[in-house]
Amino acid sequence: QAAAPLHPVAVQCQEAQMVVTVHRDLFGTGRLVRAADLTLGSASCLPVTWSSSESTVTFVAGLHECGSTLQMTPDSLIYKVILSYKPTPGNMVIVRTNPAVVPIECHYPRKSNVSSNAVRPTWAPFHSTLSTEEQLMFSLRLMNDDWSTERLSNSFLLGESLHLQADVASEGHVPLRLFVDDCVATLSSNRNSSPQYALINLSGCLVDGRSDDTTSVFISPRLRPETLQFVVDAFKFAGDDRNLIYITCHLKVIPADQAPDPLHKACSFNKASGLWAPVEGTGDICSCCETGNCP
Repeated sequence: QAAAPLHPVAVQCQEAQMVVTVHRDLFGTGRLVRAADLTLGSASCLPVTWSSSESTVTFVAGLHECGSTLQMTPDSLIYKVILSYKPTPGNMVIVRTNPAVVPIECHYPRKSNVSSNAVRPTWAPFHSTLSTEEQLMFSLRLMNDDWSTERLSNSFLLGESLHLQADVASEGHVPLRLFVDDCVATLSSNRNSSPQYALINLSGCLVDGRSDDTTSVFISPRLRPETLQFVVDAFKFAGDDRNLIYITCHLKVIPADQAPDPLHKACSFNKASGLWAPVEGTGDICSCCETGNCP
């Protein structure tokens, strides 16, 4: 169904891709937005068809393309992507429309095959493979100061601390140990944008805690192997008045009975001793946090 001014964005969720049709009268005012100001996803994918004479713009993207994210529920696979409108000044001084962000989701059932390709008798059915290989559900949440519940507000004052909790739900998988591989703060949803600030890097080194004016640290001991908590002092980017900061983290797991190592660790800097200390494991796994030569 073609997009119309009353419904300016239409989405078709196909087998392996999504087709997004955007009416250039995005705000229903009769003023058409520039097609070049529309992008899809954190990768800023451009439309595949558009011209100045057309009233619609079309994006075609694979379900895993354009920086889409995948969320798994017990019954569904949900692919999420953002349609962004960022007006560019016509005369390099002013703009006459506001930027806009439109969340887009495609839902697919987990309990049946979504592929139309024939399945050979010797193969495991698609939904069986999915149920055994893709049941890990990761989450990263802002918690209140005593870690008892999720924080209702995401607003902070300088001087306060962010309590962040990463979890994985394995749904019958072998016991797992969760790690935060890296975390980066940016002023946009694109983790590769500039400026950016690394909070955690080098496969689990909480490098923000090394700054003189911070108390950022991993919480030790853990509540359980599949949960990792850490505290980061609130901050803002120097010379920028925007008050919205994005924190993007890469989470990973290993079997809970596997010993932590330099690639799978959670290390905080202890200012009193001047040494890096792991949440668990031997102290030598954190030595690369000092040298920067982590594998």
